Amino acid sequence: MSIFKRITKFAGVVAIVGLSATAALAQMDAPFGNEHDVDYAADLWAAMIDMNMAGPDAIRSFPYEGVEPHGFVLETFYTKATLGGHTGDLVIKRNYGPTGVEIEEVQADPAAHLGAITVMFKREAGYDDEGNNWFYAKYLPDGSLDQNGKGMALAGLVAKGADQGCIACHSAAPGDDFLFTTDHIK
Repeated sequence: MSIFKRITKFAGVVAIVGLSATAALAQMDAPFGNEHDVDYAADLWAAMIDMNMAGPDAIRSFPYEGVEPHGFVLETFYTKATLGGHTGDLVIKRNYGPTGVEIEEVQADPAAHLGAITVMFKREAGYDDEGNNWFYAKYLPDGSLDQNGKGMALAGLVAKGADQGCIACHSAAPGDDFLFTTDHIK
């Protein structure tokens, strides 16, 4: 191999490694989607499975007409969960679609219409006091985490400081609980 080809190949490898390292560092500094958030979301999913709030044996409810970004038909559950010795409020929203799906269609075959499961879990004080200590996650029906356009897992302080996303939207909810569907969860 000529010296020119070796230098070109080496430069390409260095560029790829550099870009990968830059992406990894950016993700570590991000307020969401890092390794800790992904692990915490996996533990939360496991707790939801154990509670029959997710997975094939999930408890069903009466779906209702929804709005974007969550889905055209929704089911919402309010409960509590315990992770790592901390018990907090858990809001689970099953998001059904596609556009135009009817409530009756979802009732007849929920698995065929489930697009995502979005979750808010109240973490311990000090997690994010400004954001009312909510941990956000968006799961795909199989329990894997959805990702944003940059490939970041949607778990943790999703879109903190951004103009759009979970926190930006929920911070506009009436009251001080970051929830649109209730004035306060006790």
